[in-house]
Amino acid sequence: MRRSTLTLVTLLLVVAAPLAGATTVGAASAQADSCTFPYSATDATGTEVTVDSDPERVVTLSPSAAQTMWELGASDEVVGVSQYAAYLDGADEKANVSGGGGPSVERVLAANPDLVLVPNSTYGFARDRVEQIRAQGVPVFVFGAGTSLSFVADKTEQIGRLTGNCEAGRESAAEIRTSVDQMREVLADEEKPVGLNYFYGYTSGANTFIGDVMTTGGLRNGAAEANITGFAQVNTETVVEMNPEYVVVPSGASVPSTAAWNSTTAVQEGNVVAVNENYLQQPAPRSVDAAETIMQAVHPEAFEEYRAMQTQSNATATAAETEMATTTGDAPETTAQATTTVAVDDTPAASQTATGTSTPGFGVLLAFVSLLATALLATRR
Repeated sequence: MRRSTLTLVTLLLVVAAPLAGATTVGAASAQADSCTFPYSATDATGTEVTVDSDPERVVTLSPSAAQTMWELGASDEVVGVSQYAAYLDGADEKANVSGGGGPSVERVLAANPDLVLVPNSTYGFARDRVEQIRAQGVPVFVFGAGTSLSFVADKTEQIGRLTGNCEAGRESAAEIRTSVDQMREVLADEEKPVGLNYFYGYTSGANTFIGDVMTTGGLRNGAAEANITGFAQVNTETVVEMNPEYVVVPSGASVPSTAAWNSTTAVQEGNVVAVNENYLQQPAPRSVDAAETIMQAVHPEAFEEYRAMQTQSNATATAAETEMATTTGDAPETTAQATTTVAVDDTPAASQTATGTSTPGFGVLLAFVSLLATALLATRR
């Protein structure tokens, strides 16, 4: 995924995408383009959140929100992160605001934040704690459940607006939308094999973020075609009947070594695609990398075409930027592309127990499963 400075070409590709309803990232307003404060937007809880001035101290309760701030070049504004954001460079220098079973109200307030960014998963199982923070007069913005890469672009732009990093938010959102459009363009005439996302007994069905990552990368979502909606358990009978040609798993995970799974085309042909868990399971800018990883494994020739398209876009953008700099007398600004090493964010709770990494789940049900599993493990010690 390209992470260059905003260019003339990128600006031309930005499309206004108004957000509707309390379950979206937040309602767009007339203030959106001005980047002035006070700024108000409605979050996923239906609460109108007002940020009085450009925040200088931001607390993120999910690694996806933290990753987004890092991608916007605003990590210096982050004063508190969850323990699961440790993979981000410099995150260990921030206050750890995690507590037992969710965020620590005391630690969040001790960070003296101007703004707190909350994922829907955290709000789902720690609503009381989030509301305690809000009750102290701290602006708290809760995001809705991510169901697509389009949601990620909107969320990225919204975080940029909320934190006063408007240009960076628009740039990153435009890059996400452009990359997704380019992938879909080169895959338009390709035959899409059946894919199945699998993580410790669970799968991603219709209306899921991971499902959209898979289809953007050139797979059909077999779970959705099997009438599975949301994040749900998948049984071996469904797997055998579906007979996926590819299985997508987060890094460090695997498919069961059973007769049922071994009978699938995916296992027999070695088509198990391991994707970095932070790319695959965090609704944040680097999620485009997950779709690219899937695309490279499933459609290598189309992937090369996509890369060539990106190279051409970058060359055109550079030329336009250079011409603009020559006209204005300003030297073109360049940004080194960072090497990204990512871990896990909004990971399904089922994988938490299996891996021993306790991370926020995708919703109330999976969060409950995680807490129950933790309690059972505790009784065995």
